[in-house]
Amino acid sequence: MSELLFWHWWILAVVLAVLEMLVPGVFMLWLGIAAGITGLVVLVVPAMWLQAQGLLFAVLSVASVWGWREWQRRHPTISDRPTLNRRGEQYVGRRLTLDQPIVDGRGHVRVDDSTWRVEGADLPAGTAVTVTGVNGTILKVERTA
Repeated sequence: MSELLFWHWWILAVVLAVLEMLVPGVFMLWLGIAAGITGLVVLVVPAMWLQAQGLLFAVLSVASVWGWREWQRRHPTISDRPTLNRRGEQYVGRRLTLDQPIVDGRGHVRVDDSTWRVEGADLPAGTAVTVTGVNGTILKVERTA
């Protein structure tokens, strides 16, 4: 088969939409939308070359992903629990006790049922500290006054 018909693009759009539901992330949706729009264009212009269809799909894919990211940047999601999926940030301000001493700026602290690496001034084990920030999975701590 040397040509793609409009319904081929629509089948691709449906497959990408199903993949969006099965695969985490919000990426396949925008490719599916691009495939659907490409199918509409091919329906209107059935003599479109295969290369032009592929180029149109590629341009629409990039434009849709870029457009969504730009929209998200300008309209951030407002939440009543902004640190829900950022566990380390939930600990900022919390008072803890060092399990192990901080040596050369690094140590460990037990938080609930897990152990976290910490950064801060050298302190002996058993010292009360307050979490002041997070750098990835490392808690920044200071001695509690």
